[in-house]
Amino acid sequence: MTQHIHEGAARYQPGHHGNNSPAPSATQALANPQQLLTEHIDLWTSAVRHKSTAGRGSNRKIELAGINKLRELILELAVRGKLVPQNPDDEPASELLKRIEAEKAQLVKDGKLKKQKPLPAVTDEEKPFELPEGWEWVRLGTFFNSIISGGTPSKRNADYWNGDIPWASVKDLGKSKYIHATQDYITADALESGSKLVDKGDILICTRMGLGKIGVAQVPIAINQDLKGVKLSSQIELEYFLNTYSRIKIEGTGTTVAGITQDQLLGYVVALPPLTEQQRIVAKVDELMALCDQLEQQSEHQLDAHQQLTDTLLSALLTPAAGALTDATSAQELSDNWQRLAQHFDLLFSGPMGAWAIDRLKDTILQLAVMGKLVPQNPDDEPASELLKRIDAEKARLVKEGKIKKQKPLPPVNDDEKPFELPQGWVWSCISAIFHLENGDRSKNYPNKAALVEKGIPFVNAGQLENGGVSTEDLSFISEEHFSRLSGGKFLDGDILFCLRGSLGKNALVKNFGIGAIASSLVILKTAMNGLQNFAMVYLNSNLANIQIKTYDNGTAQPNLSAADLGKFLVPLPPLAEQQRIVAKVDELFALCDQLKERLQHASDTQLNLTDAIVEQALS
Repeated sequence: MTQHIHEGAARYQPGHHGNNSPAPSATQALANPQQLLTEHIDLWTSAVRHKSTAGRGSNRKIELAGINKLRELILELAVRGKLVPQNPDDEPASELLKRIEAEKAQLVKDGKLKKQKPLPAVTDEEKPFELPEGWEWVRLGTFFNSIISGGTPSKRNADYWNGDIPWASVKDLGKSKYIHATQDYITADALESGSKLVDKGDILICTRMGLGKIGVAQVPIAINQDLKGVKLSSQIELEYFLNTYSRIKIEGTGTTVAGITQDQLLGYVVALPPLTEQQRIVAKVDELMALCDQLEQQSEHQLDAHQQLTDTLLSALLTPAAGALTDATSAQELSDNWQRLAQHFDLLFSGPMGAWAIDRLKDTILQLAVMGKLVPQNPDDEPASELLKRIDAEKARLVKEGKIKKQKPLPPVNDDEKPFELPQGWVWSCISAIFHLENGDRSKNYPNKAALVEKGIPFVNAGQLENGGVSTEDLSFISEEHFSRLSGGKFLDGDILFCLRGSLGKNALVKNFGIGAIASSLVILKTAMNGLQNFAMVYLNSNLANIQIKTYDNGTAQPNLSAADLGKFLVPLPPLAEQQRIVAKVDELFALCDQLKERLQHASDTQLNLTDAIVEQALS
């Protein structure tokens, strides 16, 4: 196993994306925008960004960053006039502007629109790039025939709510381009009390909280004060406007919630093409976005297939029915079963899903470790049954000295409770038989926010449990005097901290930290004998422990576990000497996995940088 992982880490070379052709120039993109997609298709589909995952057992979370960047590039080329060729026969945008103004003047004359304050001219300093022939720089408000603000009817008046008039707020935007329904509805009385109704076809623009969100009303809709209702000029293609708006860099201000004023919204500088070119741009954007959709679907299928193959091969190592490692009765069988996986090593542990596959490999290594399949047994080792006797004797001494309370003995483990057969010399035990569990102080002495000080004794919560250790970032502290009043929940180096609520299962081995106190969401696992902690960490991060966490979780909205239930967790306990060999092997294999993962990350960064280079060159 070690050799194959080592070879994989050494063999994998980052930076190759399957296409070494140069990035297209802006002229090429203008002549044939499909080249942006087809000439670098391997790069667009393989450039991914890995999102953080929450908790153990999380499904892969990968953003198809290359395809997302391609979509953004298509829209940026569209609003810069580089997506379709210009036609000298098109009516220029300067004439289109005259027709827009004439339309507004007619609406004012007909009494359908109040005369608007003229927008300031666009200065040369505000123009971010050079426009094609026939285009014009304008303010965003030029596109609008009218703009209104909404309001929120009183929440105290029940007669205003649950009516039949859709009432939109920020939470209704962003899910779909076209809005047919809303989460909240109001009555006709509510509408008269302060909200405003927009017509079908009007555009809803968020100016507070969800900046950048936009939608098109498909039915008459009332709006709240965080939205603007806009009637677009008939001389502007709706889809072209939506594409244009998506490229505006909107930055709000505000101490609590970011927002923009109506004048800021109206004043954004945008490019206006001739109407016929707007139509050609919209058609080309739709065509290229459809190709992006196909690419995205194919990439998703490939990622899903990679995930399924990885799960199948790694699960086979742990499945007795498959005749895999759990059935192996000799070193030769173990080697043969691992070889099946090694044949697919390059496929599984490279490419967009490589980092995820390595994490799954780590999970498998931990599970093999707690099943006694990672290192060979030594018949000369003192059996775990003798180790348990020594633990019991040490606990009895601590009870006699008044350092811990006597525990109620747990019943022996029945055969039907044992999830798998253990190697010779191992025994099934439970956490409370191996460790003493100590909750935090839950009396009136529990530190509240007012008790926290700038310097003193660390007061640790779940947020400090990171990568198997205790982070010193954003630590809270309590005074030494307050620490001395606590009746429990005090930890030392060598203790294990385990999260019982919220981030259920997070854990840390305290090293080179000193003393501290725990928040009520944690519990301390204190060992009666040194040398048990490292294997315990292997166990606590294994799938075996994860299954028991899910079994004992109380099933409320917030994951929750009691210290008493944690103490019942079954632990496959090896001889102490074998624990040390297991931990050493896990550390060795994890180090190799991390090397391979680092190379994959470097390759991923290179691919993302290449997409940036293509975008930059295409827009230059």
